[in-house]
Amino acid sequence: MESFETLGLSEATVKILKQKGFEEPTPIQARTIPAIFTGKRDIVGQAQTGTGKTAAFGLPLIELLREKSKTVQALVLTPTRELAVQVAEEINSLKGKKRLSVVPIYGGQSIGLQLRSLRNGVDIVVGTPGRILDHLKRRTLKLDKISYLILDEADEMLNMGFLEDVKRIMECTAREKRTLLFSATMPQEILQIAKTYMNEYDLFKTNTGQLTVSQTDQMYFEVAAADKFEALCRIIDMEEAFYGLVFCRTKVDVDAVGKHLIERSYDADCLHGDMSQSQRETILNKFKKGRVTILVATDVAARGIDVQNLTHVINYSLPQDPESYVHRIGRTGRAGKGGNAVTFITPDEHRKLQMIRIGAKTDIRKAKLPKVKDVIRTKKIRIKATLESISELEPQQGFRDLSRELLESNNPEDVVAALLQYSFQDELDEKRYAEINDAGSIDTAGKTRLFVTQGRQHGLSPKKLMASIKNKCRITDRQIRGIEIFDTFSFVTLPLREAEIVLSSFKGRKRGAGLFMKKATKMRKCA
Repeated sequence: MESFETLGLSEATVKILKQKGFEEPTPIQARTIPAIFTGKRDIVGQAQTGTGKTAAFGLPLIELLREKSKTVQALVLTPTRELAVQVAEEINSLKGKKRLSVVPIYGGQSIGLQLRSLRNGVDIVVGTPGRILDHLKRRTLKLDKISYLILDEADEMLNMGFLEDVKRIMECTAREKRTLLFSATMPQEILQIAKTYMNEYDLFKTNTGQLTVSQTDQMYFEVAAADKFEALCRIIDMEEAFYGLVFCRTKVDVDAVGKHLIERSYDADCLHGDMSQSQRETILNKFKKGRVTILVATDVAARGIDVQNLTHVINYSLPQDPESYVHRIGRTGRAGKGGNAVTFITPDEHRKLQMIRIGAKTDIRKAKLPKVKDVIRTKKIRIKATLESISELEPQQGFRDLSRELLESNNPEDVVAALLQYSFQDELDEKRYAEINDAGSIDTAGKTRLFVTQGRQHGLSPKKLMASIKNKCRITDRQIRGIEIFDTFSFVTLPLREAEIVLSSFKGRKRGAGLFMKKATKMRKCA
């Protein structure tokens, strides 16, 4: 078994790692750290989110870079602002007493603040491609003397369209440098960067997916799209101390889910790309400190979030591919601790779930949602345990006197019941939860799937489509099923009679003409 002591790290660095609670290196750390110390070749490392890539390159940088250098010695490129801040914070937390200046540089932050930092001298710059290019054009950042260039989350930079920016930045760096490229996946474009812009390199590849999911209990629940929010609330309420990320596919979904959670008095907040940088930093800070215990986010906005001790990752919407699934759930079950990964699927998403299961080489078990009575029973058990522990405390004399006065003139059982009802009536109200149909047994016989000629690009969302149907036709929420919104078109499933009503209602209306087209006359009963 590898240890930090055997990787070539100094005694002072090992001591810092022990203080932070790290006992042994992860596989990517065990392979890359000695190679950075002893070799001269460039390095390509493939490892998933949550496997300690920042320390894999950050620890050697701390050991190898000179103190108080007047030039930038290392550049770390990251795809998002959040990741830039996180990487800079982690390197700063690992450097101990070594006098190295580590500064994050990203769009949305004061340019004046960045200029002052650069003028004062920076050893390690951690930045996003756009803002780094901006400083290069201003000639306020020079990279011609760097010793190390690190590309972190290279595949995500590719997905976000930063490939050309990264190439231009690499052309501005020193010829005599070592390049370290880290990526969760290795698409052809990333390998081409390595071949074109890097010297001879060593490839270190860890077991994709298994590293991040081995400590995680993975399960899925089959629910209708309209029932997902109720299902989410039940899962949260069954947990004694829920602390987790809820992933949605779009910003609209993030706002809707976050708003509903807050309306139900959960400690929740949202994170997506439309927010200002100051808003994002404030929300992340609250989440890290536990003042917000439920963070609803999109995949891109969640890049760089590295929070310990999460109990859950909830896939409110199915991720696009196995890599995204592993990225998401890799944020729980870390450092040898267990975690829970929950995925919601609609009845027609089984094939996509199977693709994710096979691609991630993992087992995702089917589970049954807790019933309302189970949630209420669990809450009562927790309330009882809390009150019993409180009763062991020594009450102040004033409260003893008040208690005695109450009990002298009232039935003790009535007093306790009244206090419980006053304190927990809303918490234990079964009406707080709506009924959820068993999606696996929903009868879709005699139903029609309508093709909708508008999608996300037209501003259409599930909520807007449902409201549009309800406003023009006397159709209930329960009759509207299977809403799927794509970029330029959508689908909705309705009973045959209601489908005809919708087609008739929209036909000839100036605004709604041509919005709905019948896709199929009948749907077979689901197996």
